Amino acid sequence: MANVNIRVDDTLKRDAERIFSALGFSMSAATNAFYKQVVRYGGIPFELRVIPSEKTDRDRLTLEKAFSNWNGDAPAPYDWDDMDAPAGRELL
Repeated sequence: MANVNIRVDDTLKRDAERIFSALGFSMSAATNAFYKQVVRYGGIPFELRVIPSEKTDRDRLTLEKAFSNWNGDAPAPYDWDDMDAPAGRELL
């Protein structure tokens, strides 16, 4: 059996433990259940998405415009690393 060490926000951990406890799960049992679902599902067993913001929409349009005129012979006009960190991006 393997050990897994992760860093989690204290409040998030406490809130999750309360829910797991109410369901009759330990943190270890809940983590194992999550891993089993990942394997069965073949990925994260729930939707992950970025909430678009005005800035991320502007960044996407800038990249689309730059690449639409690019013929592939010159260096790529932009790279995500060259863009400012998109504001308002959150994982759900």
